Amino acid sequence: MGGNSTLQWRTVVQRLIKTEMSRRDVRYQELSERLAAVGTQQSADNLRNKVNKGILGADLLLQILSVLQVKNVNMQELEDIFTDIQGR
Repeated sequence: MGGNSTLQWRTVVQRLIKTEMSRRDVRYQELSERLAAVGTQQSADNLRNKVNKGILGADLLLQILSVLQVKNVNMQELEDIFTDIQGR
């Protein structure tokens, strides 16, 4: 994984969050509620837009991973996503 385009990195962020949400069967409304419970106000629509564009701050990314109870981010998975999108 190198210093490639911002668009590719945004796609990695998008897929990471969507994968973790899918693994836990969490929809955007529930994600919004979980974030609200820790003091972060984000509507379901706002979250959907940010995730679909892959554009969100590091603080929100970490909060999302936290409320989804992600214990590890597998760097090999991220590299696989990155390789997949480079191959297109």
